[in-house]
Amino acid sequence: MSVASDGSRVVFLRSDGPEATADALWVLDVGTASERLVADPAALLAGGADEGLPAEERALRERLRLSAAGIGSYATDNAARVCTFPLAGRLFRADLARGEVTEVATVGPVVDPRPDPTGTRIAYVTGGHLHVVHPDGTDAMLAGEEGGVTWGLAEFIAAEELDRFRGYWWAPDGRSVLATRVDESRVPRWHLHDPARPEQAPTEVAYPHAGAANAEVTLHLLDLDGGWVDVHWDRETYPYLVSVHWAEGGPLITVLRRLQQHGLVLSVDPRTGETQVHAELADPRWVEPVAGTPSHLPDGRVLVGGELAHDGYDARCLFADGTLLTPPSLYVRRVVGRMPGGSGSPDLLVEASEGEPSEQHLYRVRTAIGGGGAEIRALTTAPGWHFGAVGGDVVVIGTASLDHAGTQWTVWRGDKQTAGQPPRAPSPPNPPSPAVERAPARRLPAAVVSPRSHVSGRRLPVLVDVYGGPGHQEVVAARSRWLERQWWADAGFAVVTVDNRGTPGVAPSFEKVIHRRVADVALTDQVEALTALAGKHTDLDLDRVAVRGWSFGGWLAGLAVLRRPDLFKCGIAGAPVTDWHLYDTAYTERYLGLPEENGDVYAHHSLVDLAAEPSDVTRPLLLIHGLADDNVVAAHTLRLSAALLAAGRPHSVIPLTGATHMAAGGVAEKLLALELDFLRRNV
Repeated sequence: MSVASDGSRVVFLRSDGPEATADALWVLDVGTASERLVADPAALLAGGADEGLPAEERALRERLRLSAAGIGSYATDNAARVCTFPLAGRLFRADLARGEVTEVATVGPVVDPRPDPTGTRIAYVTGGHLHVVHPDGTDAMLAGEEGGVTWGLAEFIAAEELDRFRGYWWAPDGRSVLATRVDESRVPRWHLHDPARPEQAPTEVAYPHAGAANAEVTLHLLDLDGGWVDVHWDRETYPYLVSVHWAEGGPLITVLRRLQQHGLVLSVDPRTGETQVHAELADPRWVEPVAGTPSHLPDGRVLVGGELAHDGYDARCLFADGTLLTPPSLYVRRVVGRMPGGSGSPDLLVEASEGEPSEQHLYRVRTAIGGGGAEIRALTTAPGWHFGAVGGDVVVIGTASLDHAGTQWTVWRGDKQTAGQPPRAPSPPNPPSPAVERAPARRLPAAVVSPRSHVSGRRLPVLVDVYGGPGHQEVVAARSRWLERQWWADAGFAVVTVDNRGTPGVAPSFEKVIHRRVADVALTDQVEALTALAGKHTDLDLDRVAVRGWSFGGWLAGLAVLRRPDLFKCGIAGAPVTDWHLYDTAYTERYLGLPEENGDVYAHHSLVDLAAEPSDVTRPLLLIHGLADDNVVAAHTLRLSAALLAAGRPHSVIPLTGATHMAAGGVAEKLLALELDFLRRNV
């Protein structure tokens, strides 16, 4: 969702209904509160057009975890008058004021098309080459080369682990582009093959596994008239390009060392490519920049977000040239954008949590100098998970809560609501009713979901439904998170979910205590929280406990069964990371260090090594893995299965033909019956 810079219109994607799987492009006129369908993918692709996606678009959707069909993304100019989007590899341009949509001719399948801020030109990537379409329809290649080099695309590590999904940025005047050049020639090549299709050749992917070479990423300023300036920084010391922002004040970039314990916020001189340090980010474990930063404020100060971990503080805050803008009580998650403020300085719209990690609220943060320190005002107060978009003096607020299905949208101009839309998601016949609480001792965010027909005093088998990994919370005050868990509960389980230390939302120290000891902290917290919850919810039968999870949660489920068979009687591990040597550089090395320097740490976290250890008690494991997974490759599960077999440990494997890490297209839903049968047989 995006809002025009003058607040006149809101642009968003929406499907036709709760059963529809394709998103269309819509516009809301703020003045009249009227909605208008701009682009219907079914109509645009009528006539037997090829609906296949370019490989780069499929990869981008996988990194973004987009499972919907139709229009997956769009981009607008600053005024939100022009909108571009790719559809089946074709480029479309929408005039949002007139409601007209036209197809733009290109030289090849399109990825990430973006109009310049003035709405005059359109840039796009095809075949790893960066192109620009001029107003007269002329299509010019701005940069491109062969030999495993791409221009204008985010490399795997940036998109998967650093939350940078783009590879080029327009100058504010639309006359030049700042673009990445990505050279993957040194990155190891892995081969993904679907055994169910022996006639097809394996797919080769460049996968930077822990300890291996990363892609070489450089940054360049490209003039539309052919001029070229290289951006200079110490790339040997700071190889990760985490973020790029270019609005008024010139480009700002954030770069990190490989182990991510130190970073720099740099300004770029667009004439020479030289950089200047504006801020340093440092932490003995790892740094975690705040999304939406850095950026220039109109008075020339640079807005930076990060941890405040001195003078007794333990917080995620915003700073302007070192001056604290937000109080330490506020856990800042994202800077959404700017709002008109007093004294000629803008205010910031910020998503943050305060005291309760299961909730997120919107805050207005003052940036004006003086006035007695940090000044904030909460724009949302009702329990739930709130997020927003802003343009001019218009704020769009999305609200998910435990009280209703889907998302409630409201549009505000100043303090007056101008439009709104109730949730469009259907209400389930049996809405979930999680008991959200903080588990005693460490006050871990937790929830228990009981069967709707449960009678107090009847003991229930327990299903620990877990993720537990960095960067993601499960215990969130949004009904959508609990629909499937209520289904499990109504099948006869007490479903327990705990956000152990290492997950966000509480405090930096809460997240970073897992450094080099992820396994011990995460499993200890899950066990201690489960035991504490059973003391309060006395119907939880700890003699019948199962655990299930996907990805990091799959690894944690496998770890629980292998390390604590006394408590966990069986487990389901979906797409688990079983050997951290096989997972990617940025994520793995951030928490475990370099494998050549921390071999004992890697061995301690390996399910493959753990499976080979002798044990008097063994518990059954159900392993599930997509054979087309390019994130956690199927080799993880196959190696664990081999180790379990060699050790005589009971387990089963379900290979998912053609499925990626998302297991989209209804695959995950179809697995539920098989998982339920496995759990009923074992607990």
